[in-house]
Amino acid sequence: MLDVNPDSVCFLIEKAREFQAKEAVVIPEEPFSPSDDWALQVLADHQDDLSYQEARAVIEDLEEGQQVEVVALMWLGRGDYEESEWEIVLEEAKAAWTPRTADYLLATPLVADYLREGLDLLGYGCD
Repeated sequence: MLDVNPDSVCFLIEKAREFQAKEAVVIPEEPFSPSDDWALQVLADHQDDLSYQEARAVIEDLEEGQQVEVVALMWLGRGDYEESEWEIVLEEAKAAWTPRTADYLLATPLVADYLREGLDLLGYGCD
């Protein structure tokens, strides 16, 4: 059912947990400029973090269709869709794909939990 290797997703889950478990970044209540985006601030503050770099590399090494599946897994695990709607969530994720998929995934709080739940719902697991 999955084109993306579940082991790659499990590695991503591990690295995302390590990255997101670190001390939270303090985000100012007032952005420095109107174009500031909180997610970009969070990611920019962690550019030198090895776990972040490894997670980002895993995502960027995936083909576009595989990145789409990872986003779909996250949405499924987050409860946005039911398991029976897998084909629908894939189409939605494909329509929403951008070259910034790694930024999107890594800026999502609880992404590791969502990916794990998505894998579990589809009958895959991490050992």
